[in-house]
Amino acid sequence: MPRFRCIFFLFTLTFSAIIPSAQAEPDLESGDWIDLFNGKNLAGWTAKIRGHELGDNFANTFRVEDGILKVRYDQYERFDNQFGHLFFANAYSHYALHIRYRFIGEQVDDGPKGWAVRNSGVMLHSQDPKTMTLGQEFPNSIEAQFLGGLSDGKPRPTANLCTPGTHVEIEGKLFTPHCTYSSSETLHGDQWVDVTIIVLGSGTVRHLVNGAEVLTYARPQLDESTAQSESTVYLSSGYLALQSESHPIDFEIVRILPLEGCTNPNATNYKPYAVKEGACLFE
Repeated sequence: MPRFRCIFFLFTLTFSAIIPSAQAEPDLESGDWIDLFNGKNLAGWTAKIRGHELGDNFANTFRVEDGILKVRYDQYERFDNQFGHLFFANAYSHYALHIRYRFIGEQVDDGPKGWAVRNSGVMLHSQDPKTMTLGQEFPNSIEAQFLGGLSDGKPRPTANLCTPGTHVEIEGKLFTPHCTYSSSETLHGDQWVDVTIIVLGSGTVRHLVNGAEVLTYARPQLDESTAQSESTVYLSSGYLALQSESHPIDFEIVRILPLEGCTNPNATNYKPYAVKEGACLFE
């Protein structure tokens, strides 16, 4: 996402050094994944595009063809900053999210130059789309930002972090810059990329690219100016949304593995998440 300049921040601290050793890894290989995208249609998904009412999939921006969820702009007369988000119906708290995407083609002619080229992402812990204003560009959320290389010799990692209306903590300190690069390599061309994000409520969030961890942060929270509250408002759950930001992108897989939160031992529709002696960061 965004126009603000990303800060290149390479994370060399391992996850095991931050998370208590008693907390086990989620079983991503044999877990009971749930497909949020069925490969046939947009069942379960709702579009919210800037300047249009919730549910108006303006100009057929989000469509399904040949088993692929596609974001396209061929029916736009002008993009005109009509940033869009495709929201899934359910909110989630503790989960692993697996997305396979690829950028294709060229950016729409009047799309924002520079930052929006080969740029998309998925919003996590998002506000309810029903609460977004008509002209709101991005929901208050944390974003796993997808970027593609521009073949200009400059690094352009993917699975970065952007924070519209929010902040996070990194290494125990409040981190307020808008966007932060991950440590992933730059991925060029129209190749498929697998991103997995492990979200533990208001605790830790981890980004993995093609199986390798590239970014870790914690305690997602509303920006004080957005929260309009005297105390910090931490985000423990929220909606998921795929972006449309002016460059065509394909999504082949969008699936989720619900995990049991440390404070939700009796939650329904959750996959058990192994925890010993109640060890769970920030829960």
